[in-house]
Amino acid sequence: MTLELSTLVAILAMAAATILTRVSGLFLIERVKLSGRARQALEAIPPAVLMAVVAPTALMTGMAETMACAVTALAALRLPLLAATAIGVVCVAVLRAIGL
Repeated sequence: MTLELSTLVAILAMAAATILTRVSGLFLIERVKLSGRARQALEAIPPAVLMAVVAPTALMTGMAETMACAVTALAALRLPLLAATAIGVVCVAVLRAIGL
């Protein structure tokens, strides 16, 4: 297997663009004054994206996944996201193990 120079340049350019986009967002958000509504809108994005990713899995798979998603959603009301996710993973593993 060989690596052509044009392929390597394309990969490096895409990596640089990705890094630049992420880093520039961090620098720009520090310099922008956000109103209360704008801040609320930005804070609503991560849960909305998470639901867009999770909902198809919860509704289009088996009973174990659906029940684990419900448990995870309830846990997320009180716990940090990482802890709620860990509970969901354990829950789906247990439910699959018992045959649901």
